[in-house]
Amino acid sequence: LQIRLQAGQGYGNTLKCFLTVYRNESVTGFFKGMSFPMATTGLYSSVVFGVFSSMQRFLSQLRHGDAAAAPSLADMTVASSVAGFVSVAIGTPVDLVKIRLQMQTQPYSKANVKLKPTAPGSPMYRGPIHCFWTILQKEGVAGIYRGTVAMLLRDIPGYCVYFIPYAVFLDWATPEGCISPSPFSVWMAGGVAGAISWGLCTPMDVVKSRLQADGVYLNQYKGTLDCIVQSYQNEGLKVFLRGLTVNTVRGFPSSAAMFLGYELSLKAMKRGQTETNP
Repeated sequence: LQIRLQAGQGYGNTLKCFLTVYRNESVTGFFKGMSFPMATTGLYSSVVFGVFSSMQRFLSQLRHGDAAAAPSLADMTVASSVAGFVSVAIGTPVDLVKIRLQMQTQPYSKANVKLKPTAPGSPMYRGPIHCFWTILQKEGVAGIYRGTVAMLLRDIPGYCVYFIPYAVFLDWATPEGCISPSPFSVWMAGGVAGAISWGLCTPMDVVKSRLQADGVYLNQYKGTLDCIVQSYQNEGLKVFLRGLTVNTVRGFPSSAAMFLGYELSLKAMKRGQTETNP
């Protein structure tokens, strides 16, 4: 729904988009482009959380001489920014394939435009692997990383308002004297952080989605700035809030589960190391 609302035409609000997708593509329409993100989400998440944690420890060691020292706000900001920067290397191709698969059924009816050979509404890509190789062959590595600048502008500040609110809310929700936060506190803090992050990043998420969807039938945008200018000229400022509700609503459960899984995994590994090396 998020991609259809941000990069598609004629979907209206969230409810109308939901009904349109279901009516035209049945239940399977909601799962288009799912396999590639599922296959890579473990790698992507481990890189993001691993880089963030490692960077925090490195900065604490550098500043305080103790890697286990509590990180400052500046340390968390730097660690979040680095994690966002590194994540783009993996996230851009994955998002591109997902978006192209989701948008290839989008009808296109602009007059006086010479479309690519595939007719609108007909599938250009047979699946995620075919989509990836087709883009790579026709557009090269630059095509695979289309939307990188927009994704950097989304993810670098996005991870700052992801990890920092998480730490703040987790500290607030953990009673004084507790050695570690409860699973519920982790879940709640992660959910709130995800909702805040996705909500604030929606404007640049719209630009990224449009750039990556661009190219299924034709290339409309020359780059990030051109996409921003054209979108504003054609639809006004409200265009940058497309998908805000979907982003915010989905940001809570997905991030809550992500942080809970991360914290429980760390606990389990630390417990295993203690038992192995008493």
